[in-house]
Amino acid sequence: MNLASLKGRVRAVGFDLDGTLIDTLPDIAAAANAMLSDLRRPVVPEEVVRGYIGDGIARLTKRLLTGTLNGEPDEALFEQALHVFEGHYFDGVSRESRPFPDVVSGLERLRGAGLRLACITNKAERFTVALLRAQGMAPQFDLVLSGDSLPKKKPDPLPLLHACEHFGVSTSEFLFVGDSPNDMAAARAAGCPVVCVPYGYTGGQDVRDLGADAIVSSISDLAVLIT
Repeated sequence: MNLASLKGRVRAVGFDLDGTLIDTLPDIAAAANAMLSDLRRPVVPEEVVRGYIGDGIARLTKRLLTGTLNGEPDEALFEQALHVFEGHYFDGVSRESRPFPDVVSGLERLRGAGLRLACITNKAERFTVALLRAQGMAPQFDLVLSGDSLPKKKPDPLPLLHACEHFGVSTSEFLFVGDSPNDMAAARAAGCPVVCVPYGYTGGQDVRDLGADAIVSSISDLAVLIT
């Protein structure tokens, strides 16, 4: 897709959060290893945590406990671990996390062009809101949908369809920007054009294999191309 062809056609843009707007890996990894240490389990390298991000903290906790993407740990251990993890993460949700380069300027340009903006993430609402507020980014978004805002989350298309309805736009007028297979799958199922950034958390996949319509080096570059 030639992104310039979207100029004048896109009326709203949705963004994934972790790995797309903000580099949250340092704080997620710190909370993960604090949890593992509290449970007297071996800590893991940050790159291992990177590969586990994308499906919310509950699934991330299960992956940390089992060392597999879809493993199911002992239920009592999982509940304990999740409680500990959430406590550590809430305390340090924005300690080291920072927007990726050119994110803020890109969002400002998009808003200045009159586009409506949404943040659509699988992160639970209490972490999402705390993070966006701490980073001073909450005012940039007309809509924030977290992993527990609706009955279903990405890769289901429901959050993107909800955003389209909220903004009163068609799916072809709603561009979604993400970094992961979940983002691509949700956009495809919703019928929205989708763009991928190359610096995020792809679950170990090559970004070129995720199925996006285009790859942009930064949110600022995207803004230049479509406004």
